Amino acid sequence: MASVFVQADDFSGAAEVGYCFVGHGLTAQVLLTPGPAHTGQTHDDGTSFTGTVAGSTAADAVVADTHSRGLSPADAEARVKDAFSGPEASAAQVLFKKMDSLWRGNISAETAALADLGYHVVVAGALPQLQRTVRAGRPFVAGSPLAEADLWQAEASAPPADIPSLLHPEEPESVHSLGLDAVRSSRVPSLLDQMLDGRPALVVVDGETTADLEQVVDALLELGFTAGGRRIVLVGTGGAADVLAERLGAHSARNAQSVAAADATTAEPQEAERPVLAVVGSASGTAQKQLARLEAEGFQVVRLHPLYAGAKDAYAPQLAQVSADLRAGHRVAITLAAAKVDPSGSARIVQALSAFAARAAKATPTDLILTGGETAREVLDAVGRSSLVPLAAVQHGAVLSRADDGTLVGTKPGSFGDDLALLQLYDEIRERRSAPAPANTLPRKTSEESGATMTDSATKNQPLPYVAVTMGDGAGIGPEVIVPAVLDAGILAECRPVVVGDALRLRQAAETLGVEVDIQAVQDVEDAVFTPGRVNVIDLALLPEDLAWGQLSPVAGHAAYEYIRVASELAMAGKVQAICTAPLNKEALHAAGHIYPGHTELLAHLTGTEEVSMMLSTPKIRVIHVTTHIGLMDAIRKINPDLVERTIRRGHEALVRAGIPNPKIGVCAINPHAGENGLFGQGEEAEKIEPGVKAAQAHGINAVGPLPADTLFFLAGRGDYDLVVAMYHDQGHGPVKVLGIEAGVNITVGLPVIRTSVDHGTAFDIAGKNIADSRSMVEALHQAAEMATRPAVAV
Repeated sequence: MASVFVQADDFSGAAEVGYCFVGHGLTAQVLLTPGPAHTGQTHDDGTSFTGTVAGSTAADAVVADTHSRGLSPADAEARVKDAFSGPEASAAQVLFKKMDSLWRGNISAETAALADLGYHVVVAGALPQLQRTVRAGRPFVAGSPLAEADLWQAEASAPPADIPSLLHPEEPESVHSLGLDAVRSSRVPSLLDQMLDGRPALVVVDGETTADLEQVVDALLELGFTAGGRRIVLVGTGGAADVLAERLGAHSARNAQSVAAADATTAEPQEAERPVLAVVGSASGTAQKQLARLEAEGFQVVRLHPLYAGAKDAYAPQLAQVSADLRAGHRVAITLAAAKVDPSGSARIVQALSAFAARAAKATPTDLILTGGETAREVLDAVGRSSLVPLAAVQHGAVLSRADDGTLVGTKPGSFGDDLALLQLYDEIRERRSAPAPANTLPRKTSEESGATMTDSATKNQPLPYVAVTMGDGAGIGPEVIVPAVLDAGILAECRPVVVGDALRLRQAAETLGVEVDIQAVQDVEDAVFTPGRVNVIDLALLPEDLAWGQLSPVAGHAAYEYIRVASELAMAGKVQAICTAPLNKEALHAAGHIYPGHTELLAHLTGTEEVSMMLSTPKIRVIHVTTHIGLMDAIRKINPDLVERTIRRGHEALVRAGIPNPKIGVCAINPHAGENGLFGQGEEAEKIEPGVKAAQAHGINAVGPLPADTLFFLAGRGDYDLVVAMYHDQGHGPVKVLGIEAGVNITVGLPVIRTSVDHGTAFDIAGKNIADSRSMVEALHQAAEMATRPAVAV
């Protein structure tokens, strides 16, 4: 039986949540549970089918898609009761209900079903990755009330203004609220325990950041998902599911057998290449732009007019053509022709589109790309699929799964993703079928929750790069984040990490973490052996056994310097292809007699490099700095057109090397409002920045600016720019630390070697306490591996 039971009301959400658990080292299975109201339906061709509920599974997480978003409230309530009354839910330790991040569907009826079953319900509806937040019990999108957005254009009803009235319209005052101040305090477990006492209670939790969701998930885990003698169901978005999966996976992933089981579950059998059928059932502008990219890459697009949906033989000529194209191995996409659609007829239109796709797919073994949760589920039902295993995510919510018959199925909510999302799902299918992508296929890019990661098929057959991982200050959290990161199955599939540090300290960190690990000292990188559960370390043996955690130590400062020195020598000798650094403490470094402002300047000195740039990369935003560790007045004096141009060029090269072929770069101004034509400042923009931008543009770089920094960071945060050029340290660091420090990476650009780093410090206050977060180190290793497999780019 599973330890986690999840109920989702549509398939794309179910796949999204399923991959959250797979991505954190757990196993997951998505079950297409029909429920009583779903049996005995009839296809447009007159044939009938009866769904069957899949049996018990040994997966860590079972995700049941009740396909209830488009049902009547009464039918949706019945399906949820059936799902949570089943054996998987009864045996699970943790209960989660996936909700739509735009609050669509039968949320009121389905949460009422949970209360009727005797559960407490905690609703954490924020999705920070897409700027969907909750403040004072009200839903917001990109800072504006959801009711003022146009994201409900295909819905028959109006978007909710406040959540208690949505969940309990008869008695909104009976809904408990946990505001931001409470969420961000240390009292969350006790507050929830008080609210969830007695009869089934409903709590709405505010949230704006991933850290807010972490507070709630940690509190529920501390309570054991029970309070007042009743079980608790967490209702949340994919953002909350990812936090829950990360917390649960942090324990299970330490078990090598669990990781091996997850790998075995997600490894599909190799089969011959299949044709691919894409079905775009969403009317959103986002989905149509994604469809246009497929069409540009060679997909034949068939557009069905919604007016004739459901009419007998209405689409017979198109069906014959699509079936013939698939038999010939062509790529085909079907969608609806542009037409104004009455929302009340949307269910009929989705069913007609899905039935069309199913008939076409039945004639020839076909892999699928399905946009829109309802469309995806209808197609899968029509072709007789009952369960799937999530395999990979190319963007937030864009997930590739394997169905029970071996079909690869890419799915994505209609409003999610950038223009490349569907194309990236196609590329993922082609790679897994071991077929080379067409020459004009764009690189696949994984963005948002999974980080700004880029790969292409040209690197598939290269040997895995060696990455030297420096241990940083041994009194800080470096050893604690390194051990789980270098054991990560995903990292070991991308590179060969060798730690440069102290084996004794790594063993102490592993003991603190409760990890069973084989830490082996090696003389050189070539001596390293990469097997599950083993950590290879070039052991400099510089730290005493009794080195205190969390205390400033010149000994640790000197050791951190030596780790960097050795790693630099390995890189300059070509023995490693990249360096990934854990944090050092500048005060300890200086106390040991090594007077450098930080890693960046130290590495520049050790490699004989005159000028480098610091780039910060998070899942949300990337920033490169013209100046860094100098005072503000000194920074303004130092900025000049040549330095601005060189920084832009270094950033451009780094992004091209990372897989973005033509990055759009926004350049910050120095003064408020970019000087506003001389109103602010002394003309610094015109004198120091504009000529540098124009020089970069003359070399074919897509750079824009100088732009007001506050506006530019907002635009970059929503995806309009691939990179921001900040003029000074705090101008760039402040927004980055708000928008994603927990998974941020520091990249030194301009060195003769690749260097990435965590975007956090030594955290002496939590060192040695088993509460450090290794995600930034995992992401830093990931980006080091990505960049190490790509050639340098001349600009």
